[in-house]
Amino acid sequence: MTITNKEIQAVGKYLRLSPNKVRRVLNQVRGKTYQEALLILEFMPYKACKMIKNILESAGANALNNHGLEKNSLVIKNAFANEGPTLKRFQPRAQGRAFPIHKPTCHITITVTSI
Repeated sequence: MTITNKEIQAVGKYLRLSPNKVRRVLNQVRGKTYQEALLILEFMPYKACKMIKNILESAGANALNNHGLEKNSLVIKNAFANEGPTLKRFQPRAQGRAFPIHKPTCHITITVTSI
């Protein structure tokens, strides 16, 4: 028995990626089918693609194992990246100065639904 219009989500938290750079990739796969999105992520040249692909595969596994939905019938309904805590570090500079370095993190959420 399959339940239609069920929303399944997967979340990746505290990922060492800039949320702005992740959103650029998520905009490309939002609204696509599961298989099409995996293919797009496989060949895009960005660091964020690998982590987004893992989260998307996790959402597909959640749909299959927890709800009995086929991966071929999934569509990405929502995909967004929220800002996580920023790691603050300092780089020593000339004459005893310190230059602040901000290392951003993000939380990625992907929601899939069946066609």
